[in-house]
Amino acid sequence: MFDLIGFITDFINLTLLAPFLLWLIIIAVSFLLIIKNSSPQKIFLVDFACYKPPESQTITKEGTVALAVECYGNILRKESVDFMRNTIQRSGLGEYTYLPEAFLKRRPNASMEDGRSESQLAIFGAVDKLLAKTRVEARDIGILVVNCGLFCVTPLSSIVVNRYKMKEDVMSYNLSGMGCTAGLLAINLAKHLLQVHHNCYSYVLVVSTESISQQCYTGNDPSKIIINCAFRVGGAAMLLSNRPSDQYSSKYQLLHTIHTHTANSNKSYGCITMEEDAEGHLGVTVNKDLLSAAVKATQSNIASLAPLILPVPEQVRYLLNYIARRLPVGADFEPYVPDFKRGIDHFLAHVGGKPVLDALQKKLGFMEGHMEASRMTLYRYGNTSSSSVWYALAYIEAKWRISRGDRVWQMGFGSGFKVCSVIWRAIRSVDPRDEVNANVWSDEIDKFPVDTNDLRHNSPFYFSPN
Repeated sequence: MFDLIGFITDFINLTLLAPFLLWLIIIAVSFLLIIKNSSPQKIFLVDFACYKPPESQTITKEGTVALAVECYGNILRKESVDFMRNTIQRSGLGEYTYLPEAFLKRRPNASMEDGRSESQLAIFGAVDKLLAKTRVEARDIGILVVNCGLFCVTPLSSIVVNRYKMKEDVMSYNLSGMGCTAGLLAINLAKHLLQVHHNCYSYVLVVSTESISQQCYTGNDPSKIIINCAFRVGGAAMLLSNRPSDQYSSKYQLLHTIHTHTANSNKSYGCITMEEDAEGHLGVTVNKDLLSAAVKATQSNIASLAPLILPVPEQVRYLLNYIARRLPVGADFEPYVPDFKRGIDHFLAHVGGKPVLDALQKKLGFMEGHMEASRMTLYRYGNTSSSSVWYALAYIEAKWRISRGDRVWQMGFGSGFKVCSVIWRAIRSVDPRDEVNANVWSDEIDKFPVDTNDLRHNSPFYFSPN
């Protein structure tokens, strides 16, 4: 028999409960939407390309010294020439690096047009290769980031927009005066831009280069001559995306970016500075505080990065050691250096110079194999400033060393003093036999690595400036 009273009672209870259930559903859905929107936007490195100058711009180490004597022999003193020769011999550079056309054409006073020509050749050479590899149309690029530290003409980023006829609403940014770490700082900027515009899927083109045609130091201050010995022509272009459809066609996924800046220390701030010497010659000073500043900034960067990439056991050991060293008997404990080999597969440091790479290897406890890509980049291409870490990545790709799931650590450092670390995860293995993966190393990769043990190990950074 139908229970009318019970039915009415249940109906009333359900009616009173319905608003509560409705609000519960609304809260649950809202919470899920918040979680979804607050989760980091996945960012992918679709591909990258480096610029390889023509063979006509090749210079040997002794040829660099001879060129300086020919162009500035009436200014350079004998001790300056000797210092330059010794510094180049122990810098880690090989015999086939590249100088700008202006230097090779014996133009002692390079013009702005020379500097613009050098930067355009590197930028266009890298971007042309990148667009051809990815088959992405320039008009599909929504954000452009260009960095060139010492050469900043108006309008630099617009050179790229004009050349490739990008769309009128492209967001363009130009980074200057950021030093050799600017290339990875540009990746950091691109990451934040893509995350801010997470509802607008887009491509970001990042272009990193340096123009040294107008930056040659023509005086006799040894602290400024160092820059003439190490810097060479180069550039790279990278295409990033936050499009879900690019997840499986891209090469790498961006995991972490860590940026540290130690300019609050006067020694760090002043270790690399552009200034005039006593005779009015403009140059970049590299003083004896460089290595200590680099170590200090690197330590700060690693302290922030370690919890993100190290396995738990290594983090626990590091924490226990940190606590023990702050106890009254802490002086008896040596600082524990985490085993970063357990957290990353490839380490690619900016190739500032052989002494800096040596110090990094010792500090991080890496084997020679972990430093191979950076050392060979320094040997073959020299210090190409912010683009050097991309030549190193191209090296390990050409060596068939990138497998799916590998973690790649790029570290850039430069004036300020600034350090930026970027961690990538390989989405797929890179087969160098595939024509699309050909890069600046492909036609000569079998010649590397070379033995650089015969290079002198005395650091050119340990001297007493005049």
